[in-house]
This record gives sequence, C-alpha cells and structure tokens, in this order.
Amino acid sequence: MAKIFDMLQTRATLTESIRALMNKYDGKEMSAEDKAILAKQEADFDALDAKILAEQKQLDRERRIGEKPPEAPAGDTKTAEMRTAFNAYLSQGTQQAAQVYAALQQDNPTQAGYLVAPEKFMTELIKDLEDTTFMRQRARVLPPLKNAQSLGFPTRTAGMGAWAWGTELSDPTDDTTLAYGKREFKPNPGMSGIKVSKTLIRNMAQVDTYVRQEIAAEVAKNLETAYMLGHGAGQPLGLFVASADGINTDRDVSTGNTATEIKFDGLIEAQEKVKTQYQVGCEWVFHGDAVKQLRKLKNSDGQYIWQGSVQLGQPDLLLSKPVNRSEYAPHTFTTGLYVGLYGNLKNYWIVDSLALEVQVLMELYARTNQIYYISRIETDGAPVVSAAFARVKLA
Repeated sequence: MAKIFDMLQTRATLTESIRALMNKYDGKEMSAEDKAILAKQEADFDALDAKILAEQKQLDRERRIGEKPPEAPAGDTKTAEMRTAFNAYLSQGTQQAAQVYAALQQDNPTQAGYLVAPEKFMTELIKDLEDTTFMRQRARVLPPLKNAQSLGFPTRTAGMGAWAWGTELSDPTDDTTLAYGKREFKPNPGMSGIKVSKTLIRNMAQVDTYVRQEIAAEVAKNLETAYMLGHGAGQPLGLFVASADGINTDRDVSTGNTATEIKFDGLIEAQEKVKTQYQVGCEWVFHGDAVKQLRKLKNSDGQYIWQGSVQLGQPDLLLSKPVNRSEYAPHTFTTGLYVGLYGNLKNYWIVDSLALEVQVLMELYARTNQIYYISRIETDGAPVVSAAFARVKLA
C-alpha cells in the first residue's frame, strides 16, 4: 500500500514542478533547454500516471481474490452446512453431494442439470458486480422485481403551455399540451459460461470463491458494455446510443472540438449544456484514450485543466468534476463520433430481476477434464432524463 502512496506524492510533486516551470515564463517564449525539461517532466508524469492506474487495479484484484468467505453467524449451523455442501457439489459434482445439498435446502429444490446457489453465494456475487462495474455504483439501481415481468413508471412527455396573465374576471385558457406516457423496464436475460479444470478445483480450498470471481469479471464486462453501448432491444440502452427513449441527439455537443480532438472549449460547451438543476452530482465518462488527450489540455493561462488525485480512492477531476474511466466507452476519434459524456449518472436507472443462478454441468466437458459453469442474470437499464446529460462529440 505504501508503494502507491509514494507514487501519488511523487506525481503531485511532479505536477508542481511542471506548473512552476510554466509560470516562470508567464506566456513568454520558453528557452530550448526548459522546453526539453518540460517535455521530460510531462513524459515522466504520463509514465507515472500509468503505473498508478495499474497499481490501483492490482490492489483491487488482490483485495477481491484474497478475501475470505464471511463466517456464518454464531449458531447458524444450517448456513455453514449449506455452504460446505454447495462447495462439495462445485468441486466434486457427485450425486451424493447433490443429495446432501438438496436435503439441507428443502425450500429451494434442485432441477435437472443444475443447482441454484445458496443465498449467501448470490449476495457476494452481486457485491462483486458493484465493485467491478462503476455504473452500478453511480447509477440508480432499483429494487429487484419479484412478482412482475416488468417495471413501469409514468412520465411527463410534455408540460403545460396555457398559463397567462389576465384580469379578475378573465376566463382561463385551456391547456392542450400537458401529456403523460410510460417508461417501462423489462429485465433481459444475459448469460455466460466458463470451463474450469477439475485438477485446479481439487487443489483449491474455496472453490466457490474462484468461480464467483471468474463469473463476476465476465458478467461485469458485459454489463458495462451494455450500459455504455447497448442498443436497448433485448438489452439495456446505453449512454452513448442516441434514442428518444434515452438520451436524444439534442444533447450532443460538438462545438469547440475538432474532427479528431477534444478541446477545452468543447468541454465547457458540454458542461454548460446540462441544466443547472442537474449539475450537482455531475461526472465525466471517458475511455482511457480520451483521457490521454484531456490530460494535455491547458486553459488560456497555460495551466493544465486536469487535476490528478493525490488521495487513494478519490477520482481525478476535470473542470472540478470527477472523471470515470471505462474501457467500454467509445474511443474512435473521427468526425461526428461520440468520445465522452458529462452528466448526472443517478438519472441512469438499472432494474434487475430476482433470479441469479449458477448451473454446474459436470459431464459436458468431461473428456477434457473440465467442469462447465453457466451464470444467468436478468437486467435492464436506461437513461431516464435526457436533460441530465450531454455527450461530447467530435466536429
């Protein structure tokens, strides 16, 4: 842990050195010697920043892989027995192990070919998704559906337009524009499968932890991709997909940018596009390639507008707002394409169904000495207030 704190402090010191060198000239032509020094400092900053990002990711991986399964509450022998039995089924796949587990969980009987994970297993899996996918932390995740296939919300599609000043005896003007509609969330099924060596499983003390981590990584990748780029038909509607059901094209901002680069003026245009009432809580979303451009941008005083974090766990800032990096955000720098987003992510809603299942297929890959695990989740998501967002677009 000390390593990353040292790197954060070094980065902060380097930032101060760069700023001092720039302030030394105050808009005047910089000497060739100092230009070389500045170029080296900026290169050192880029290299150090990449190391910090890699170290943060590694610390997160080590934390999640190294965590121990929570102990069952004192006296809760049934929970402990259920977990042991489920572990035995994952690692052995024997009929005897399946029967033991079924006997312990009479209220959730098994079906042919798979076993539903015990409740504690599902809770831990959901936690991993939240740790891995930033959208599930930033967005509004609604309670899971229980007794319905979809979740509907009334929406106001048009406001009143007939209010007018008059006299004491004037007749009011009848309004004809106020209108309401409905926004529906219908969780869509998503699934993934992984093959695991039986030899590896036999040598692991906590096989359910290993399977859980692998499933979490795969599911999180697909969820975040859908929250960014999903087309909304049979999957979530993404932030970077123009749609009247999500973020419309009137929220796209290209003014101030070029056909290949994001510019300082373009960022200001995007930031000011969002209405005042949504500004509190607004954040940026960019791919790492876009961040590389943004960190080099300077304001009219020659100062870098990127504010690197010096505290572990705190995000970098751009124009005083947090920056979220997503490897699944668009990053093709060509005219007319999206390269970033500014907005209040609480106005992206996510709805999950109740069921989250893990299937264990012992025989499908028996010839290659592998066990096949299938995970299934049902979820939906979409932006619900278009005015809370502005997409950064190239000119």
